[in-house]
Amino acid sequence: MSSPEIASLSWGQMKVKGCSTTYKDCKVWPGGSRTWDWRETGTNHSPGVQPADLEEVVKKGAKTVVIGRGMSEALQVPASTVEYLKKNGIDVLVLQTEKAVAEYNALAAQGLKVGGLFHSTC
Repeated sequence: MSSPEIASLSWGQMKVKGCSTTYKDCKVWPGGSRTWDWRETGTNHSPGVQPADLEEVVKKGAKTVVIGRGMSEALQVPASTVEYLKKNGIDVLVLQTEKAVAEYNALAAQGLKVGGLFHSTC
């Protein structure tokens, strides 16, 4: 299964190719996407992205994960979260969201099993 292309990104809005939903924050993986609801894991800008936020993307087969920290990079990514991915043999890129989406789309276009978590505001 291929990773879906992120068709558009603007402040507070993301569209994934083949999906009618407009996301504020989203998770993508080989074969799908859904809303990233921070309330599920108690995520906040600080301390930021937790391993629990990434478990679903890893279980769905992503071998590389791209994390978008927001347009102004307000969302933190603790070292423990990066270590969790590396321990599971997953390559990880942590970038400002516009750069993260561009990188994710480039990797997906190469046919890699890439997943991502993207924050589309601050």
